[in-house]
Amino acid sequence: MDTPLTQPTQQNQTTPDDAEDGTQDVDAASPHRTAPTRVALIGVHGFGNHHLKNLARLRQAGAVELVAVADPNPPSPGALPDSTAVHPDLQSLLAGNHRPDVVIVATPIQTHAPLALATLASGADLYLEKPPVASLADFRQLQEATEASGRSVQIGFQSLGSQALGAIDKLLRDGTIGTLQGIGATGRWVRDRAYYKRSPWAGKRSMDGVDVVDGVATNPLAHAIATALRIAGARTVEDVASVETDLYRANDIEADDTSVIRIRTAAGLPITCALTLCASESVEPYITLQGTEGTAVFHYTEDRLHISTADGEHSQEFGRDDLTENLLKYLAGGTELTSALNDSGAFMLVLEAVRTAEPPAPVSPAHVLWEGDGDAAHAVIPGIEDALERAISAHATFSELALPWARPAEPADATVLFDDGGRPLAVQRTGARLNTGLSPRPYLHPVTTLGGTVVTDHLPADHPWHLGAGFALQDVNGTNFWGGKTYRHDASAYVSRQDHGRIELLPTDVDEPDTRQLQWLGTDGQPLLTEQRTLRREILGERVWRLDLGTELTAVVDVSLGSPGSNGAAGSGYGGFFWRLPACSGSRIFTSDAEGEPAVHGSVAPWLAWTAFFGEVPGRRSGQPATLVFGAPAESTDPWFVRCSGYPAVGSALAWERSVALAAGESLRRSLSVWVCDGELSPAAVESLVAPGHTRRG
Repeated sequence: MDTPLTQPTQQNQTTPDDAEDGTQDVDAASPHRTAPTRVALIGVHGFGNHHLKNLARLRQAGAVELVAVADPNPPSPGALPDSTAVHPDLQSLLAGNHRPDVVIVATPIQTHAPLALATLASGADLYLEKPPVASLADFRQLQEATEASGRSVQIGFQSLGSQALGAIDKLLRDGTIGTLQGIGATGRWVRDRAYYKRSPWAGKRSMDGVDVVDGVATNPLAHAIATALRIAGARTVEDVASVETDLYRANDIEADDTSVIRIRTAAGLPITCALTLCASESVEPYITLQGTEGTAVFHYTEDRLHISTADGEHSQEFGRDDLTENLLKYLAGGTELTSALNDSGAFMLVLEAVRTAEPPAPVSPAHVLWEGDGDAAHAVIPGIEDALERAISAHATFSELALPWARPAEPADATVLFDDGGRPLAVQRTGARLNTGLSPRPYLHPVTTLGGTVVTDHLPADHPWHLGAGFALQDVNGTNFWGGKTYRHDASAYVSRQDHGRIELLPTDVDEPDTRQLQWLGTDGQPLLTEQRTLRREILGERVWRLDLGTELTAVVDVSLGSPGSNGAAGSGYGGFFWRLPACSGSRIFTSDAEGEPAVHGSVAPWLAWTAFFGEVPGRRSGQPATLVFGAPAESTDPWFVRCSGYPAVGSALAWERSVALAAGESLRRSLSVWVCDGELSPAAVESLVAPGHTRRG
């Protein structure tokens, strides 16, 4: 393929950076070989130019002889040795009696299959640029042809030559970052209009009925997926249990330029790849290994590994083995192939999922900015960097993140709970598709003011288990219904455990639309609690509406309801009602007798108010003012849990310092109200708002 692994400059879209050559000192020739390996190159432009440079290096070392090249557009004068024959295509090259030992194919994706099959039929070994072919059917045909020919095929995933991969294998075996729980791959590059005009197949899903599949996940950032799969030990089709795609395009193309690919390996490991060519600026892609005791981030284009654990952080840079050189060594009997054809099966399953997916959804022009002029202009999706981080942190798709430009969630997963004249005020999400480590559960998001300002957040990169507005507990008989790590008294720390439960929303009784039945299922799938949850809304004026939430928990067995606070984490008694706010500025947090996070946190008061500026609008970066007023539960004097400096959230703590015991069949009730207001409210205005007798809008 003619797209390089590295991020090219906008002035030269198809030439790799010199630093990405990744080659080492040559020792490829076997001590028993008396002549250099005879090599032919198909495709001398684009990434083929990289191969020309690399072959010149190997030729100078006496390892290869470039006997012929083929390209309908001949190379520039002086680009080749005088002895190298030039042909317009592979057919004439093979008819020229050059007897190549190895043929390198660096041509457009849709040509890979016929050129690879013809090469194998000629008796030569093959170096085939990534992606191998454009469909799983072609891949299987190529596998069969390879086996029948007895030849070898190396696939050009250059990142797999990184010596950092060996170090990653070792740190996983040694438990340096604990048990691997997931892998995220992030790539954000810039591609301008000229990039999609460089050739007829650029940005196409097919041409004249022939598959091309030139999307962000299958071509420019394909290495992110291939590298993540290799780290996970997923090489063959059988190593992958499922692949989900969420594909979009901001450019006027057929293929995707912004996508999430969510993979689950046969061993159950989640791999989420969030990729875009519509970033505000290019950043080298990276793979994040999410461990129970730390993280490792692999910047694969730079062969750099950064490890973070409780013991500290450190980085290390590694060398890279050249794949052409590796193929020569393999043929000489000195090593294994780094990127063998059969080891691309897992990647091909991903490509097939992209190929057969519904066409990418266009991103609305309202959510796309264009920077630059003419062919140098490039599309930018505002906030895409944050969206990519959220996706890999939560192992969520763009649709599940409820991004304003993404496809809406399936009705079974999200429904408008309340509206005002057709304007949604609150969406209820089942959370059923969330990653297990987030403790899947129902919640409300987005919740908006009557003026349309969003005042909830969910799946934030800092705490992806924070889910809008809802009700959850971190410790019910040792089961974590909150998500994330669990605070353990015996460890005096948060620890990663396979202890996450889930809360399931049962079908709604049509006779009681405000009431929902839920069940809290432990790690073994058995119910610990049943819940009856009521949700009602009342419009109180042109700028205020009230959300009333009630819950009745009934123990199925004897249970203990706990929190980090009840397990020894002072000041961390969160659990029960919880509201995660979005990013905001100018926050003011107060009760009737206290103000500021330190004073309000842990206090008992009949109400708590949070006023701030939420969101950003063009020309007004401070956003829109809104106020949330939280009314304390009538049944108990539960302390307020407040965070502002680290992240914005409010909770009513059910088990602040001590757990709450319920015998089987015993119930516990909590009811709260939240006034959702446009504008900034003063303490006096809040007192008036929550006073009995505040009338409904007529």
